[in-house]
Amino acid sequence: MIYLGRIKYNPLQKPNLKPQIIANRLKSILLLFSPNNSESYWLDKVEVIFSHAITLCRLYNKGYVTFDEIHKLISSADYYREKIEILHDNFIHNFYSKEQCFDILSSLSFFEKEYFSLDDRTFSILKSECTRITNLFVSDYQIRNIFSPSSLDNLNFKGFCDVLSKGKIVVLNMNISEYRNLSKVIAAYLKLDFQTEVMQNLANRKYDRSVCFISDEYHEYVTASDADFFATSREAKCINIVATQSYSSILNTLKDKTTVKVIVQNLVNKLWFRTDDIFTIEDAQKQIGKEDKEKISKTLSENAKESSYNYWLRKFNSNGSSLSESINSYYQFDFIYDTNFFTQKLETFSCVAFLSDGNRIMKPQKIFLIPYFLNKK
Repeated sequence: MIYLGRIKYNPLQKPNLKPQIIANRLKSILLLFSPNNSESYWLDKVEVIFSHAITLCRLYNKGYVTFDEIHKLISSADYYREKIEILHDNFIHNFYSKEQCFDILSSLSFFEKEYFSLDDRTFSILKSECTRITNLFVSDYQIRNIFSPSSLDNLNFKGFCDVLSKGKIVVLNMNISEYRNLSKVIAAYLKLDFQTEVMQNLANRKYDRSVCFISDEYHEYVTASDADFFATSREAKCINIVATQSYSSILNTLKDKTTVKVIVQNLVNKLWFRTDDIFTIEDAQKQIGKEDKEKISKTLSENAKESSYNYWLRKFNSNGSSLSESINSYYQFDFIYDTNFFTQKLETFSCVAFLSDGNRIMKPQKIFLIPYFLNKK
């Protein structure tokens, strides 16, 4: 269990991953804090900046990367110059391979000719976008010590490789009201870290066991890459259990209705509780399907042979009238559960279940759930 103070975890210390992959993760997390897609250009540039900064940091810091180092490289030109001197000395003493020399040349070219040569306004915008995430880890002393430790020796949680191979459980315990943005960053990063390790096991086969991902308030941490992971994770024996307030909550985070539908359709078993969200209700109705429902219509009519109008009472007077009633029964192809069922008829601890037994989809039905704190009787 990840408690603040006990566990030290560096999200950037992934020596087996290329800088571009780590930078793409950071971009995915930044999208959680982006109100709309109009910022995509800036976030694409931020991804490139993070990629080159991680590359340089690995080269001058003996492969160890922290948010503190990335923050200083991006924010301070003077700090960048100091590190360039270290790279220069190491290069003279032939410390780097041909591949590392290529990486140095590429990153230096980017910082010298593109990043630090930008006009003040553009530079300020890009720096602001980058520091939106790095500031979370360097502005608080306790958080900095936990998630950006100065030495590799201080880490006691290095990722999911050992966790998954030994069948351990990782629980993130952070108060979202106290650490609003930071908890979203860490939760999303842990999720992406877990997904990467699970998919890498398909090629490496370091372990042969089923694994499980469980997330409450999933809409707070959902990223677009989840759609691809849920589609392929079955082969890696990964069980995904997520809970969200509504489909609209996921859409509010991702801003892409197609991605939301891909994520939802890859989750086979579903439990729909009482909701007022029309998007969720309509999608549930379509998946559950329709059936022939009997409808009854009644008609009452009156016929009169002689009628006259009473101007004093302002109504008709009829003589020799007769009444007739007709009842018609017909079938209409309609949704099995109507909107009122989802909004009004589902009680607390009851839901509509769409479940599979592994071979077939069972008939959707209303079920009652037993909370752990209540007696089963």
